[in-house]
Amino acid sequence: MSDNIIQLNEDLIKNNLKDLVRNSVEETLNALLDHEADELVNAEKYERSGDRKGYRSGHYERNFSTTAGDVTLKMPKLKGIQFETAIHARLRKAAPCNSF
Repeated sequence: MSDNIIQLNEDLIKNNLKDLVRNSVEETLNALLDHEADELVNAEKYERSGDRKGYRSGHYERNFSTTAGDVTLKMPKLKGIQFETAIHARLRKAAPCNSF
């Protein structure tokens, strides 16, 4: 018989997998927010264009609870145009009225 026995720490695997999924959700949501901001402004970050409808003015962070865990969203701030998304609307419903 072989002396090579593999032992798996199930809790460690579950925690690492949960963190991987949460990070993936966070990155995906932030990428979607950035893409939507690009679409609204009609220009990518730092792009100069005559068709530009507004300007980026940084971002602010919001915590958002998902089934994968709490994630931090980087909400784009725009000048000259209002930024609204389905994620933003859901945050408004979940947050107290004076937190926005």
